[in-house]
Amino acid sequence: MKKKKTYYWIWWVCTVLILMMMAWSVYGSFTNNPDGAKIMAHLGYPPYLGKFLGVAKALGIIALLVPGYPRLKEWAYAGFAFDLIGATYSTYAVGEPVSSWGFMFIFIALLAGSYYFYHKKLKDAGSKTEA
Repeated sequence: MKKKKTYYWIWWVCTVLILMMMAWSVYGSFTNNPDGAKIMAHLGYPPYLGKFLGVAKALGIIALLVPGYPRLKEWAYAGFAFDLIGATYSTYAVGEPVSSWGFMFIFIALLAGSYYFYHKKLKDAGSKTEA
């Protein structure tokens, strides 16, 4: 029983941290922050992409927080993974130093932890119904 509670809390910690980072990104996408526009231009992205990604991230946050809908959660996890990996590579590709993109691996690890322990939770919930 204690092991199941540990999975549950590790999942929540990883998930809340990654969702807070994504929510901050959503907020930045919809405020007219000139620094955000400069970053997108520096990375070579069109200006409208920021708002599109903001909407996608907001939907992903909702998908992970709403109970049920496991397939939708899988899509949200995949979308967040593509976003984080893409942002990391984009920053690397334009020649930024490791100090500009290296910290992104922390968020990728948090996302991986959330995903891993989400499946642990599902497995544990499935074993309760089988018993």
